[in-house]
Amino acid sequence: MKHTLSVLVEDESGVLSRISGLFARRGFNIESLAVGPAERSGVSRLTMVVEGDERTLAQMSKQLDKLINVLEVTDLTRIPAVERELMLLKVSAPESQRAAILDLVQVFRAKVVDVASDALTIEIVGDPGKLVALENVLEPYGILEIARTGRISLERASGVSTPYLKVTSLDKRVPA
Repeated sequence: MKHTLSVLVEDESGVLSRISGLFARRGFNIESLAVGPAERSGVSRLTMVVEGDERTLAQMSKQLDKLINVLEVTDLTRIPAVERELMLLKVSAPESQRAAILDLVQVFRAKVVDVASDALTIEIVGDPGKLVALENVLEPYGILEIARTGRISLERASGVSTPYLKVTSLDKRVPA
């Protein structure tokens, strides 16, 4: 199972190396890693996606907690959280196909950030599933390059889970 961990650390050199080394020594692959400043000065937030069972991840969280520069570890996997990722995607776009590609970009609420005579570079932000869906529909046009940031995530302050929101919004629709 994939787990999303949010780790608050002191913003000092070598912290990321120690954390990634901890996972590497135990044979864990970090599928996604995003690091940036947190809400407090001198503190960074690492958001990482790793695969493993519950017991192993609990052990890894305890090991992370023991590292000197780690302030807090939260497993966001089973708690309500907002997840986003950024993807830049360069797609082949000859003039004959450009209108169809632009229509797809609008459907996904993405935006074109660069235009060339034979290619478009598209920026999309959303949950990882949305990014994969856009990638899948643009594949037939010819994807030239992809760059993804990795997942970032915060616990929902409302405490409402996304699956609950989806069910609730479906229940409010008027039957046909």
